Amino acid sequence: MDMEVTAWHSLHSTMNAQKDRRPFSRATLGRIAAFARPHRGRIVRFLLLSVVTALLAVATPVLAGWVVDAIVQGRDSGTITRFALLIALIAVAEAGLGLLVRWLSATLGEGLILDLRTAVFDHVQRMPVAFFTRTRTGALVSRLNNDVIGAQRAFSNTLSGVVSNVVTLLLTLTVMLTISWQITVLALVLLPVFVVPARRMGARMADLQREAAGHNATMGTQMTERFSAPGATLIKLFGRPADESSEFAARAGRVRDIGVRTAMLQSTFITALTLVSALALALVYGLGGHYALRGALEPGAVVALALLLTRLYAPLTALAGARVEVMSALVSFERVFEILDLKPLISERPDARRVPDGPVSVEFDGVSFGYPSADKVSLASLEEVATLDSGGGTQVLHDVSFTAEPGRMVALVGSSGAGKSTIAQLLPRLYDTDAGAVRLNGVDVRDLTADSIRETLGMVTQDGHLFHESVRANLLLARPEATEDEVWDALRRSRLEGLVASLPEGLDTVVGERGYRLSGGERQRLTIARLLLARQRVVILDEATAHLDSTSEAAVQEALAEALEGRTAVVIAHRLSTVRSADLILVVEEGRVVERGTHEELLAAGGRYEELHRTQFDRPEAVKDTAPL
Repeated sequence: MDMEVTAWHSLHSTMNAQKDRRPFSRATLGRIAAFARPHRGRIVRFLLLSVVTALLAVATPVLAGWVVDAIVQGRDSGTITRFALLIALIAVAEAGLGLLVRWLSATLGEGLILDLRTAVFDHVQRMPVAFFTRTRTGALVSRLNNDVIGAQRAFSNTLSGVVSNVVTLLLTLTVMLTISWQITVLALVLLPVFVVPARRMGARMADLQREAAGHNATMGTQMTERFSAPGATLIKLFGRPADESSEFAARAGRVRDIGVRTAMLQSTFITALTLVSALALALVYGLGGHYALRGALEPGAVVALALLLTRLYAPLTALAGARVEVMSALVSFERVFEILDLKPLISERPDARRVPDGPVSVEFDGVSFGYPSADKVSLASLEEVATLDSGGGTQVLHDVSFTAEPGRMVALVGSSGAGKSTIAQLLPRLYDTDAGAVRLNGVDVRDLTADSIRETLGMVTQDGHLFHESVRANLLLARPEATEDEVWDALRRSRLEGLVASLPEGLDTVVGERGYRLSGGERQRLTIARLLLARQRVVILDEATAHLDSTSEAAVQEALAEALEGRTAVVIAHRLSTVRSADLILVVEEGRVVERGTHEELLAAGGRYEELHRTQFDRPEAVKDTAPL
């Protein structure tokens, strides 16, 4: 039975490795060794115990042959009993060592998974926003799951398998050749019947599995997009559910057909190997029996050869696929290292300092900026394209300069796509400038620690993103040490106290994926409550009231007016009525500040601001009485 199981394992490994046969570098082996170094003590014990287990596996057939010889020779029952007890002791030791080896294998493999996943997760967190705007989330998550587990197999399975199989093979061959070299050589003639079908059938099954994986990936994407709250709504409003179901069923049906064909190929392969195993045993018994009748071989030797045969083909078959397993594991390691080799564009300097205490000024000094090209922030495999987009690097901001004095408000207005949100993203250092500098209290943000920037700057974006967690968890993201009273105070000031109090679980109510159990206005007010709870000294509002109705907007404007008091603020708005009270208004067009001044000054100048104002307020449907910030 061991022979068939090992043969199937070899076939399975061959099938999986056919999916990706990229070469690997020697540097990869060095990096693998570096990851394994903290576990070297466990690896050594693991390998030693694997060798001992292999020795015990070969000892049992030899002892069984001695028992048969003792019976045939009519020796005393005490001798037979001693042999039987020794076989039993070896079986107990083999079982105990097997459990110990499995424990070491599990702790080694899981420890490596922990190290790799933590390294990749921490590295990805340091990547710039541009990385996440380009990468397919599913492809990135796959690196943390499938590829990390594939790399782990190199230690928990392949490494021990190669060592124990080599030891078992050498010992078995030595013992078999010692007993009868003729029978051993004839038995080895059948080896190609094991190995060749595994290689050929593995390639055929790999093609089927690749097709099934493609269909499964497409179905997964379809389910992910259609089963999200906005996707499901879009299908119900504009989609064709019957067509969606038909397309899904067709792909699922093809996967079913592939599953049936794969199962039959597997069964055919195992059946054939079982037949070959029986033929090999028949050869041993037939030829060995012939030699035994002629007195050239002891009966116990025939039994030992038959038992050793099963211990011979299993490691031979496994080692035939060992190279495939090693290559498969190395590919997984390379795919993990591929992520770790992406250098974050934003890094903290060793001598970085904290933002100075007290009220904070914001200064943009001759800032020019262009979004990085794809090759600097992404991988073709993560975007699931053949080659990366060569675009990028074109400047979107040109020589932008302004200062927001402590406690003052600067408003950015202008056409969509003019660069207003880009300016806001440079302030918390989501990107670095190409030229010029962004300063907080006179210190370049590139010279400040990331933690102090987060503690100083608070931002509310247009989409009001929330995690699929409780109201409490989403709020405490801003300040984990906040008290219950402070949380409720932030909800009160954002006009959400009554709503949250009415929810089934109150603060512990889960808001759903991206907060879709709440209305758009409620989500936005919850993000504003998070801002109020954080109590940062600089506030960035990027269309913070864009999704609110007139009633909610007025309520939130009052809360924001209270929250912004004494704080430096950078506000982006399309509704000019919301920024009339700003200390400085900047009109941004095509990445340049084309006008600056107060509301009254800009209206009097008769330029682009006056044109935007006239366009908004001359329309009959324009909102007339929105409360200003």
